[in-house]
Amino acid sequence: MSKDQAIGGAIFIVCLLVAVIYIAGMFFYPNIKPYLNIGTEENVRYWLVAVPVLIAFVAILFIGAWIGWTMATTPPPKPIEEITTEIEEKKEEMKAEEPSEAAEKKKKP
Repeated sequence: MSKDQAIGGAIFIVCLLVAVIYIAGMFFYPNIKPYLNIGTEENVRYWLVAVPVLIAFVAILFIGAWIGWTMATTPPPKPIEEITTEIEEKKEEMKAEEPSEAAEKKKKP
């Protein structure tokens, strides 16, 4: 098993455990309350919804900030006119070199 597969397996197991605990807390809290006694049912359900919403909101903001940072720190691309001019110049150089190369090939044999 490679390192990537081991990490993938660990992520899979952690996600499954979190999902089971989340579902148990959300829907079966009255049945498990005597064992946990964390707080009132409404309070627990509130936090079970509030925390993932907060994490998702912060993750979206982080992605937006990352996109903004990337756009702010990346240099602007060359204008199309410059690129087409460079391509045309290279084509002209290649055409100018072709006759001299052909002449050299004729001289060699």
